[in-house]
Amino acid sequence: MNSKYNITEKKEKAVNYITTMSPAAVEKIYEQIMLKFVVEKKYRDPRYTAARMAREIGYNTRYISAVMHLRFRDNFSQLINSFRVREAMYMLTDKHFSDKSAEEIGLSTGFSSRQSFYAAFFRMNNMTPVEYRTSMNDKKHKSDKK
Repeated sequence: MNSKYNITEKKEKAVNYITTMSPAAVEKIYEQIMLKFVVEKKYRDPRYTAARMAREIGYNTRYISAVMHLRFRDNFSQLINSFRVREAMYMLTDKHFSDKSAEEIGLSTGFSSRQSFYAAFFRMNNMTPVEYRTSMNDKKHKSDKK
């Protein structure tokens, strides 16, 4: 466990609902999940939950969770945070967001607090958002000088 951000290792557990789902249902739920995250960018809403997603797409949360485990090897929280962190990574290095603090970027991508943003970011990248921004800017400046 990394005590700095209170990170625990991801645990694998069996998902029994997968065996009762048809491949067509799995594919339909997967497409709906991708629509919610990629097209509609629902992950930007800090109050977006698996229950709300389930209501919106017409399946119960157990099936949503089963498909997330099957297709992404993640649970809802891990998956939504990975979308948030990837967008934050882009924003941290884009010149259009250079006037925004790391905390502002984290909040704009759907994290409800600085702590949750830093913990998720550190879990994915093994560095803080500020360290990431600095390292990417250093790399950019070095390549600009060539």
